[in-house]
Amino acid sequence: MRIWGKVFGFLFGFMLSKNIFGALLGLWLGHRFDQGSGFDFDGLAKQTDETRQANFFYSTFAAMGFVAKANGQVTQHEIAFASAYMDKLGLNSEMKQQAQDAFREGKMAGFPLDEQLKKFKRSCFNRQDLLLLFLEIQIQVAFADGDLDIAEREALHRIAKILGFSVHQLDQLLEMIIAGANFHQQSAKGPATTQQLDNAYKLLGVNKSSTSQEIKKAYRKLMAQHHPDKLVAKGLPPEMMDVAKQKTQDIQAAYEMVTAIKKGS
Repeated sequence: MRIWGKVFGFLFGFMLSKNIFGALLGLWLGHRFDQGSGFDFDGLAKQTDETRQANFFYSTFAAMGFVAKANGQVTQHEIAFASAYMDKLGLNSEMKQQAQDAFREGKMAGFPLDEQLKKFKRSCFNRQDLLLLFLEIQIQVAFADGDLDIAEREALHRIAKILGFSVHQLDQLLEMIIAGANFHQQSAKGPATTQQLDNAYKLLGVNKSSTSQEIKKAYRKLMAQHHPDKLVAKGLPPEMMDVAKQKTQDIQAAYEMVTAIKKGS
C-alpha cells in the first residue's frame, strides 16, 4: 500500500496554504498520486536499506584494512583477526571475496578514508547505534595483537572524529572494548577472578562505587544499543548479526557477575 503521496501531499498542502483546507486538498492529490504513480516509494526505502547495509559492510572491512596498516605494517595477528572475523560471520565465498577486496583497498596508500566514512555516516543518518558498533569493531581490530600503538590510536581518533565521536567518548569506548575482550577470554577459562570482575565493571562503563541503580541503567543502555534485531532493522547487514549477539551475551554475563557481587557484599 502506497501512502507517501498522501503524506507529502498533506504536508505540502498545509505549508503552501497555511490552513486545513489546503492540507486536505494536498491529501486528496497525494491519494491520486499513490493510486496512479509508477514511482515506488516503498521500493526506494528498501533500496536505501540495502544501500546502507552495503555501505556498512564495505566500510567495515575497508576501515579494518586502514587501521591494520596504520603503523606501516599489517601484522599476522591483524590478518588472522580479519580472516577469523570473516569466518565468524559465515560469509559465502562471494561475500568473503568482497570483504577481502575491501580490506585490501583499505590498506592501500591513498585510500580515501575520510570520503568513504562520510558517505557511510550519511547513510546511517539518525542511527547512532550503528556508528557505535562500527567503531567498536575497528577498536577490536586495532587491539587484535593485544597492543594499541600510537599510529593505531591516531587512526581510531581519525575515524571517531569523522563519525562524530569526541576524544573522551573514544577513550571511554577503548577502555570498555579492551575490558570486554579480556572479560570474554577470561570467561572461557573457568571461575571468576578479581581481574575478571574489574573487566566486568569496565565493560559496563561503571565502577565498584556505582550504585545498583546506576549499574542497571548502564546495563539497559548497552543492551538497547547492541540489540541484534534493532541493529539489523536500522541497517546492520544480517551477516553481522552474530557480532551484536556476542556483545549482548558479554554484557549480560558481566551484569550478572557484578550484580551477584553487589548482592553478596
